[in-house]
Amino acid sequence: MLTAVVLLLCSASYASASVKGGALGPRLNNNQLYKFSYTTEVLVDRSRGSKQGSGGYRISSAVDVNLVWRDPSSKDDQLVKLVISNVRIGPASQRSEKEDVLHGTTAESLLGKTRIAALAKPFLLHLRNGKAKAFYSYRTEPAIIKNLKRGLASLLQVQLTTGKVIENDVSGRCTVQYKAVKGQVTRTKVLETCRTPETGFTTHTQVLGVSRKSSSVTVFTLKDGFIHSAVAEESHSLAVSARRSTAAEVVSGQTLTLVGIEAGPPEAAGKDVAAVVKSIDAKLAAVGVVAEKIKSQCKGCLSLFENWQAQKKQLEPASLSKAAAPRSFLALIQSIRKASKEEILQVLKSASQTALPQVVDAVTSSQTVASLDAMLDFLNFTDVKGLVLQERFLYACGFASHPNERMLQALLNISKGKFGSNDIKESAVIIMGALVHKLCQKGWCNSPTVVRVKKLLLDGPDGTQDESEMQMYLLALKNSMLPEAIPIFTKYAESAVGAYCTIALTALQKYDVSLVTAEVKQTVNRVYHQNRRIYEKNVRAAAADVILNSNPSYMEVKNLLLSIGNLPHEMNKYMLSKIRDILRFQLSASKVIQQVMKDRISHNYDRFSKIGSSSAFSGFMAQSADVTSTYSLDILYSGSGILRRSNMNIYGAIDGAMLQGLQVAIEAQGLESLIAATPDEGEEDLDSFAGMSALLFDIQLRPVTFFKGYGDLMSKMFSMTGEPMNVVKGLILLTDHSEVITLQSGLKASAEFQGGLAIDISGGMEISLWYRESKTSINNRAALVVTGNVTLDMDFLRAGVEVSFETEASLDFITTVQFSDYPFLVCMQMEKATFPISEHLSKYESSSSGNTVVSRKSRRQFVPGSEFPLHQENSNMCKKVFESNW
Repeated sequence: MLTAVVLLLCSASYASASVKGGALGPRLNNNQLYKFSYTTEVLVDRSRGSKQGSGGYRISSAVDVNLVWRDPSSKDDQLVKLVISNVRIGPASQRSEKEDVLHGTTAESLLGKTRIAALAKPFLLHLRNGKAKAFYSYRTEPAIIKNLKRGLASLLQVQLTTGKVIENDVSGRCTVQYKAVKGQVTRTKVLETCRTPETGFTTHTQVLGVSRKSSSVTVFTLKDGFIHSAVAEESHSLAVSARRSTAAEVVSGQTLTLVGIEAGPPEAAGKDVAAVVKSIDAKLAAVGVVAEKIKSQCKGCLSLFENWQAQKKQLEPASLSKAAAPRSFLALIQSIRKASKEEILQVLKSASQTALPQVVDAVTSSQTVASLDAMLDFLNFTDVKGLVLQERFLYACGFASHPNERMLQALLNISKGKFGSNDIKESAVIIMGALVHKLCQKGWCNSPTVVRVKKLLLDGPDGTQDESEMQMYLLALKNSMLPEAIPIFTKYAESAVGAYCTIALTALQKYDVSLVTAEVKQTVNRVYHQNRRIYEKNVRAAAADVILNSNPSYMEVKNLLLSIGNLPHEMNKYMLSKIRDILRFQLSASKVIQQVMKDRISHNYDRFSKIGSSSAFSGFMAQSADVTSTYSLDILYSGSGILRRSNMNIYGAIDGAMLQGLQVAIEAQGLESLIAATPDEGEEDLDSFAGMSALLFDIQLRPVTFFKGYGDLMSKMFSMTGEPMNVVKGLILLTDHSEVITLQSGLKASAEFQGGLAIDISGGMEISLWYRESKTSINNRAALVVTGNVTLDMDFLRAGVEVSFETEASLDFITTVQFSDYPFLVCMQMEKATFPISEHLSKYESSSSGNTVVSRKSRRQFVPGSEFPLHQENSNMCKKVFESNW
């Protein structure tokens, strides 16, 4: 054993010595001039497009490389000089003369004499052990020229041994994997790890976000200890997660090939690199190997006010159901993001009263310092007449794609200031909860403003006796998704006030199952089984949802099933429908339910034959390779046949990520006196009330009240027009992704993906005592536009691709109840109209000479309208309802 250890140590020592004695990086010989040919090209196109149809350019040149200085004590410590000459610029693929924007141009005519002269100036690279330690060029050179030189210099950086390291090059500070095999080294850069000065932003929700796939591989061939050739290939593909066909790609390549070796200048004398560089040219400076920012200048672009004049017609209310509205909304956001506060205020003050709410949506969604300052100056929160604009501002803050502390502080100031309507304070606090959640997702949970708001929300429920304030704080905590709020929700789940219980229980449903502790489960079970007090049906139904969605145990499910038969009539039917829906849709609790149903005491005809009209049903709205969309409809009635709770949910799922796109809940109580009916147990003393609550893209909005109190009910009944009440109306920035991609060649591509949604959600409730019929409706109208733009902008050359899709859709949910007899007749209808989906592809190229080429393609298809299937019992009832109406 001892002999083996000694031999192992000897072998390790020999290997270490051989590495130390060998070259760690490429070595140049003194008195030699290495002559290379160099080509870099970049292409932009839709993802999976052919090179032939792609837009882009190729830059070719000759490159001379020679050794300037070597550290006498280390052969791998070298200062290298590079000189670019004979620059040529052309299209990256074959073009006809008509489609070639570079036809008749030269490198000098495109770049100009100043840039050409700068590109021809020599630059220096300090290599130590094959790594770039410093890059020397002239500070006064244009940034694009220095970046091109950095891209070339980065090709000389190579490690001759296999291993993983962190390197600095033109792309940033990246993790790099080297694989060395006999005269060939493959360098694979892990682009996801690269850190650069230019940071972008993206939508925090995966379902609404943009996915990116990137690769960068360089293959070096070495002869006589130096680079004979280097071939680099790099690609970046970006796609909208929910529709991956809306994708764009940028592909870059570099080729450096040794074409000859000639006699060259001798090494310079000097003790160190700094002294040698100074002796060559005192104006040369270490400017860093990482690419620097380039300020793009928009030539011929419209000002914000000019852009507003072009877009304002599409932002009038009459156009909000058309795709033109979100398209203009996105265009306006892009313009606002480049504008000053004064320019933004000019547009706000010039907009018509009807278009102004949409302008508020666009300005707030821009999320710049200037746009937030403009909104805070423009809005007067003490003016009750400005309620609509104030609430549109607050909701746009809630839907912000990349909020910051400053936005949260602004809402905190609003909530503590004076306001014309208490609705504004409620909305501000509720939306603050949503911002806290987003900022915590970004890792800012311990930032000062977030900490202050967290304390305000967590202390809120116990610091007030006002019912509306209590609901406000609970809804804000529901949006915040703070783990610290779980004990608060657990406490208020057992409240004597039904509204508090419902908010607390629906909030607990949103948390990850791992956070639902045994204590929480015990509390929720006590609520459902009424161990301590009698609860309203909708509270018990919410408690059942929490139990069934939190990995229920065998005994929890058994006790739920055993309760069926001892519940109010409609609650019996609701729970049966809920259990059957979980089994049919194979939800998480289905396996435990199947085990319990083997017990004949829990599962028998008497228990599973209860009649009623309440129901729970789930189904698929759409299924594709990209996204799965599901819906659920839960309807709970009182024993007298009047709606107690209606809950419609729409979900989207991508690769395990889930988003609750929409929830519209209508609740009614205390209406039995209208038809001289007896209230159910626990609901005898409830005031007359009806209202609607909406949750949109995981954000709870302020609930809307239809009527409250008997007097209000009677006045509303006699003045009912049948017209639905608006709950949410506006423009929302759903997808928002922006980044600058620094390519290995030193060129840069900008990627912008935005998705805009124009939405109108309304709901209503009608009751006819004469016909003993009630009708509730939820109407959803939406228009969606998503665009993706990848642009290569070198100032003197520009190429880009834009991919987009758009659609206009409607979804109606109508419930009709005839309560003249029992069991009463209930007909539920969920319908979508036929809607179009249009896809567009644009490619464009332009040069400083003024030549421009644009190509466009489009296709349009129609998705037929349909009525979503519900359970067979509902179909049978609808036939009876329609027959009786006829």
